[in-house]
Amino acid sequence: MTKELAAKLRGLADKYEVSSFCDEDPSQFLRWYNPAEGHGIVADVEAASFIAAMLAFGNRKQFIPKIKEILQTSDRSLGTVSKWLKTGAYKKDFPCGEKKFYRFYSYDDMHVFFGEMAEILNQAETLGEYFRMKGEVSPSFQPAAQSSTTPSNGGHPRNAPVALHEIVSSSFSKSAIVPKGRTSANKRIHMFLRWMVRRNSPVDLGLWQWVDPASLIIPLDVHVMQEAAKLGLIPDKATASRKTAELLTSALNEVFPGDPCRGDFALFGLGVDK
Repeated sequence: MTKELAAKLRGLADKYEVSSFCDEDPSQFLRWYNPAEGHGIVADVEAASFIAAMLAFGNRKQFIPKIKEILQTSDRSLGTVSKWLKTGAYKKDFPCGEKKFYRFYSYDDMHVFFGEMAEILNQAETLGEYFRMKGEVSPSFQPAAQSSTTPSNGGHPRNAPVALHEIVSSSFSKSAIVPKGRTSANKRIHMFLRWMVRRNSPVDLGLWQWVDPASLIIPLDVHVMQEAAKLGLIPDKATASRKTAELLTSALNEVFPGDPCRGDFALFGLGVDK
């Protein structure tokens, strides 16, 4: 990593990590409920953010209205999304059937997703509290841990640390909408974790003080990958995999020590502007 490239990335992060970043981004839903302003509670913030993250793929002009539809439906019904889920009100308020709701996910797929979120929220006050408790019962749990021992054959080494994104993924065993796979990039889960964990950001919330931002893995968006390859941070032919995400995260940690996911703003912003 040259000093010139590191300086360029820091400058890009300063340029793009601003509150206006949220205007056209799914991160706008992080503040759909804002406890600091008396609107909703942490359970609502986390639930709304998780729904937004899981639907944040494809065309923004298509998925942002879908996220709004869900949150507006819950608000009209019971005022908050966490209560809407916990009470099962979604069963009567949200259509069922095999018709597609967004891309390849049907209304029935959404009901399965909502149902698993409801189960979690009926066991813990918030999603974050549930994931933390689930991690604590795993003797090898490391919040958002990066594994440097993943075998080249794509397997998962015995006694390897269990990462936070694996805890999140395994909590939704029935939901097709929640990414699965230990060797995949799991971009949407890592984006959600960035939102919840990073502190002192005009975009990210920093609600989960029990997770170290230094251990987060960068969300491997297509813009991020393209710009990272152009800058020589990852190989030109790198695929969207966990290995690539960890390689890029390691490189960005040289520029943003203790907060590698700040580089997400630099690379994503640069790619979108182009």
